[in-house]
Amino acid sequence: MQYRTFGTTGLQVSALSLGCYGMSGVYGPADEGESIATLQRAFDLGVNLLDTSASYGSGHNQQLIAKALKGRRERIVIHSKSGSPRTPDGAGNRGGSKPEYLRRVCEESLRRLEIDTLDVFCMSRVDPDVPVEESVGEMARLVEEGKVRWLGLSEASVNSVRRAQKVHPIVSLQMEYSLWSRDAEVQGQLDVCRELGMAFMAYGPLGHGFLAGATPDPDHVPEHRRKHPRYQPGNLEHNLRLLSQLQEFAQEKGISLPQLALAWLLARGSQVIPIPGAKTRAHLEENLAALAVALTPDDLAWLDAAIPYGAPAGDRTSEMSRVNV
Repeated sequence: MQYRTFGTTGLQVSALSLGCYGMSGVYGPADEGESIATLQRAFDLGVNLLDTSASYGSGHNQQLIAKALKGRRERIVIHSKSGSPRTPDGAGNRGGSKPEYLRRVCEESLRRLEIDTLDVFCMSRVDPDVPVEESVGEMARLVEEGKVRWLGLSEASVNSVRRAQKVHPIVSLQMEYSLWSRDAEVQGQLDVCRELGMAFMAYGPLGHGFLAGATPDPDHVPEHRRKHPRYQPGNLEHNLRLLSQLQEFAQEKGISLPQLALAWLLARGSQVIPIPGAKTRAHLEENLAALAVALTPDDLAWLDAAIPYGAPAGDRTSEMSRVNV
């Protein structure tokens, strides 16, 4: 296993962490026994950073992790997001930055995970109706009380990161980032993480399934992908043409498409920590093999030219999940 320093914490964490989202039935049924076996296999292989959220499976994800953690807690770093409640019309995330919500969800997460302290407590979204200073102020009080060690943000703008840092040190920023979604390069999140010594946790490293290795079938898009902008008719056909270039490139390198996507992320800088999900041991081990892939400067230049910022058709995510100012 390769390790990277996690922001200003001094923690040495696995260069590839494990995203646990899919273990709670989000992408179709998940086998709980296999999910626990996958977590434990990850620990055996040196993966020591888990990404979860209070909202994954309405708490199921944290309860699942608790079962796998038995006897291993001290070696594992848990990054747990707050989750965000939906508005009644489902049009956006609101209320997830309120101090009382953050306190409640932190304490609920501790109970479900059966631990005393969250290593990193991450606010999932910045609510434009709640000053980020108020949110981070309450999170800082959780640190003072020993319920949290460090604080993180997710999908936050550069302005929000800077404002938050004035209240309490922020050690990490989580944002969607992949060959398929390069907004963080243009909007400045990668730069601000380098400047402030923060870890950058890249979620969605396989492009919401596009870079997962199996070519999406335009006539049989999975239910959980149908509302995604890049899977919409017109966008999908364009994106499949882009994808074919990447598949050919990966074949020429003798690696899988997921391994190519993850190796590209690993080459973006030592502060970047990809968070690929896996709910089976086989997928976990395929992902970890990306650590052995060495992309040359020519490889990286070709990939940058083939899939530049803005190349895929359609927004990277739904309106509900956009970065807040």
